[in-house]
Amino acid sequence: MENLLQQPIEYLKGVGPARAELLKKELNIFSFGDLLQHYPFRYIDRTKFATIKDIDSDEKYYQLKGIITSVKTIGDNRQKRLVATFKDATGVCELVWFKGVQWMEKSIQINQEYVVFGRPQLFNNRYNFPHPEIELVKEINADGVQSGLYPVYSTTEKLKFKGFSSKALAKIQKTLLQQLKPHDVVEILPPNLIAELKLMMRFDAIHNIHFPKNNAAQQQAERRLKFEELFLIQLRLLRTKIGRHQSTPGFVFEKIDNYFDNFYKKYLPFELTNAQKRVIREIRKDVLCGKQMNRLLQGDVGSGKTIVALMSMLMAVDNGFQACLMAPTEILAQQHFEGISSLVKELGINVAMLSGSSKTSERKFIQRELESGTINILIGTHALIEDTVQFKNLGLAVVDEQHKFGVQQRAALWRKNTTPPHILVMTATPIPRTLAMTLYGDLDSSVIDELPPGRKPIKTLHKFDSARLHLFGLIKEEIAKGRQVYVVYPLIEESEQLDLKDLMDGYESFAREFPLPNYRISIVHGRQEPEDKELEMQRFVKGETQIMVATTVIEVGVNVPNATMMVIESAERFGLSQLHQLRGRVGRGGSQSYCILMTGNKLGADARTRMKTMCSTNDGFVIAEVDLELRGPGDLEGLQQSGVMNLHIANLATDQRILQTARDKANELLEQDALLQKPEHQRLLQLIKNVELEKKVWGKIS
Repeated sequence: MENLLQQPIEYLKGVGPARAELLKKELNIFSFGDLLQHYPFRYIDRTKFATIKDIDSDEKYYQLKGIITSVKTIGDNRQKRLVATFKDATGVCELVWFKGVQWMEKSIQINQEYVVFGRPQLFNNRYNFPHPEIELVKEINADGVQSGLYPVYSTTEKLKFKGFSSKALAKIQKTLLQQLKPHDVVEILPPNLIAELKLMMRFDAIHNIHFPKNNAAQQQAERRLKFEELFLIQLRLLRTKIGRHQSTPGFVFEKIDNYFDNFYKKYLPFELTNAQKRVIREIRKDVLCGKQMNRLLQGDVGSGKTIVALMSMLMAVDNGFQACLMAPTEILAQQHFEGISSLVKELGINVAMLSGSSKTSERKFIQRELESGTINILIGTHALIEDTVQFKNLGLAVVDEQHKFGVQQRAALWRKNTTPPHILVMTATPIPRTLAMTLYGDLDSSVIDELPPGRKPIKTLHKFDSARLHLFGLIKEEIAKGRQVYVVYPLIEESEQLDLKDLMDGYESFAREFPLPNYRISIVHGRQEPEDKELEMQRFVKGETQIMVATTVIEVGVNVPNATMMVIESAERFGLSQLHQLRGRVGRGGSQSYCILMTGNKLGADARTRMKTMCSTNDGFVIAEVDLELRGPGDLEGLQQSGVMNLHIANLATDQRILQTARDKANELLEQDALLQKPEHQRLLQLIKNVELEKKVWGKIS
């Protein structure tokens, strides 16, 4: 899209310099083309209305038509809210605003007919609508939209306050579309692909996504634009993957003898699952091909990723290379160090650990041993990527809990050898297939989808604070069996003082209910000195304390098989992936384990969904799919790793079929024309180059 669509947004009629600055700051809209890519997030079907008496749930949206009969302001300036009384032929409800009160108060017209859209909430046995969208019926009828489908655009409170509502955005979209000619919209997909998939032409799709002729046209436009967006992303990722395979040499690990074979035959403490064997074969194939391995290893909590990582590192050591394992916390790094050291002690392999708390003399010794090649395997935290840490011959780098590290941090491992080492990144937070295909689309992916035999599924229960006495009874039952219990309080960075208070109040509450000398309690939180934290942790590990009251510092890396109950306080404040991680701290022995989710009595719809999901399944991949729907997938090629991905219209949670088709078609196209040299592919090539120039593509860094 060139010429017209490259015009600065301030030159569009109805915008001007002041509004343009707001659009740039609030919605990242700088040009005419940016505006067209600000797609509607839904449509009002002006032919369908519910009535007030139809409202039976606060989990879905309703569109109503009726009259606002009165408006009043309640509260002082600190906690002011606007309440409007809304009625139709079947009943009365309230519309409530907590923000933009003055502007809404001035704009609402009493005794006029409005269309209201929003999600109700139940308050004092009566439904009200917080911050609904409202529009005068007489203004709706004057807009000239024939299909009944009217676009609704995302906006912000600041834009609304300046008069830039969804309706105002629709108005300037229409102004722009009236100027748009077919030559302004360059078709970027190859003609044969458009014909094969029966896709709407791009010019028509842009018109029908904003102001559709009818329902069918809107659906076709949406399908076309979603496919195009996902296809371009997959094309970029797959080209990166092909380019890396062709241009990035990798060390060849030819030998599998002394260390790997001896460990597998003599010292492996348990039989590998079929999934673990499959993944090891995939890694073995990678390190033999002469190209750098860049592999993502997914596996649920307790699936045995660490043993796969160790056996991969033994391949490196067998061939005269060093290996390293980087973990996000000192606790987890220490656990890896102790576990791996004990497993390989009979093999004569030199394993060392480096972290932020390592003493200066110890660090200097490790650095000398590392540069001389005496250390075979180095385990540590982000201290591993410091410039002073130099390997003699690093052949394999393993990154555990990869989502805990920034992209730049992981990228630093590439620079630890002239030829980049093989990279294996691991996560115990299972990634939905659609997200893995996109966020890690240029990596090879392995999944351990099988738990070791003998593990009993963890039973998860949701209880409200009013059931605390029952909770105490359950804890006492477990302790009476000789078991141990975790009690975890939330820790949110913005409120550390408050969270610490929550933790201390909780500790005192448990100390009263579980007094000495019959019970002993450990307390662990992030503001303790490392030695105090380690002391408390070790007391629990050794069984000297029965209860550990902690913050989320124990989310990863604590392995106490005798701990059979995880109590998560204020569970509604946690995301699904974190709840699943915390639950994974129990269920590591042969005994039945439990996870108790404690919440307040009043829960929002998303929090209820999270609690229901946790209670209904232990499958991390199912949980990850729900988490994707609730939270959004993160920034695809940039540095952001959570929140809303940089997609304009596609949704990875709901567009799985379109994504799979886009991936398949991108693969087929690159098989025929890897360099995109054919005339019909020149536009695609130019777009990809533009993206790569505008944005440093961190996506190639695992």
